[in-house]
Amino acid sequence: MRTLCVTLGDPCGLGPELVARHFAETGAPTAERVLVVGPEKPLRRELERIGAPLTFGRVAPGEVLPDRAGLYLLEPPELAGMDFTLGEPTEAGGLAAGVSLDAAARLVLDGKAQALVTCPLNKAMLQQAGFAFSGHTEFLADRAGVGADKVCMHLCGHDPDDPAAPMLRVSLVTTHPALRDVAGLITGERILNCLRLTAEFLGRLGLAGPVAVCGLNPHAGESGRIGDEEITTIIPALEQARRGGLDVVGPLPADTVFHFAAQGQYPAVLAMYHDQGLGPLKLLHFSRAVNVTLGLPFVRTSPDHGTGYDLVGTGKASVQSFRAALDMARRLAGGR
Repeated sequence: MRTLCVTLGDPCGLGPELVARHFAETGAPTAERVLVVGPEKPLRRELERIGAPLTFGRVAPGEVLPDRAGLYLLEPPELAGMDFTLGEPTEAGGLAAGVSLDAAARLVLDGKAQALVTCPLNKAMLQQAGFAFSGHTEFLADRAGVGADKVCMHLCGHDPDDPAAPMLRVSLVTTHPALRDVAGLITGERILNCLRLTAEFLGRLGLAGPVAVCGLNPHAGESGRIGDEEITTIIPALEQARRGGLDVVGPLPADTVFHFAAQGQYPAVLAMYHDQGLGPLKLLHFSRAVNVTLGLPFVRTSPDHGTGYDLVGTGKASVQSFRAALDMARRLAGGR
């Protein structure tokens, strides 16, 4: 029986609410185990707030999961009994997010779960709590022993009710560096790795067609008149990708390529940096986008939004992105 692992992320944020509201609407799973990893108090409090009659089976660290479908909760012992200030960034929230993510990573790496869905965390609070990573992607790459330069951050629109609907799919060569550092981090090796991983991901979704690659500079450099990274780095990487059998086009101007990708001309776009790719994607798919880490030895997805402290407890937050992330994890792990 398949097991999906879900972390609550920062329990001061929307994670507990997303989990509680989603399963209150859908009911406990009947064909799989969903193991929620995180502190119990915020989840119980949220279930009580919305009046959900859900029950979670308790699982201790190292305990074998029951051989039946349902909802289960694993609370890391370091977090037992902790209180959290809802709706505010705190070091305690960063500690809970990091400890829970560490425990969940061990579960999927040990083969005890087939996929991991992570609720949002606060990167600054994660670091303040002693975890020296700039986000989920880098944290999980380290725990999996693959290196941050061997994974690829990918975000895509996804509708669980119509997975074939046209959606933007965007991979990123760089993840969360300062903009002034981006050009120096773009290498042929990184571009090639992201292209290979993106093509493999598209194949798993049954999609075909060329991956469109953005230039770094405006107008893709205008033949070197506006920067030369396209000539020195991006074009040679694309030529090598084509020699390796990958279907790619570019480098293309980033101010136009997303228009054509959104119309279905390209199944995915490779952007050079975070806001180049995610601005267009969030414009179109803000409430139903999914973050997928490509290159890990296990499936990992997450909602494509932050902790949403200002929405905690209001009931106004959308659960669509969490629902999409859970559905994508199921599909990539081998079925709905």
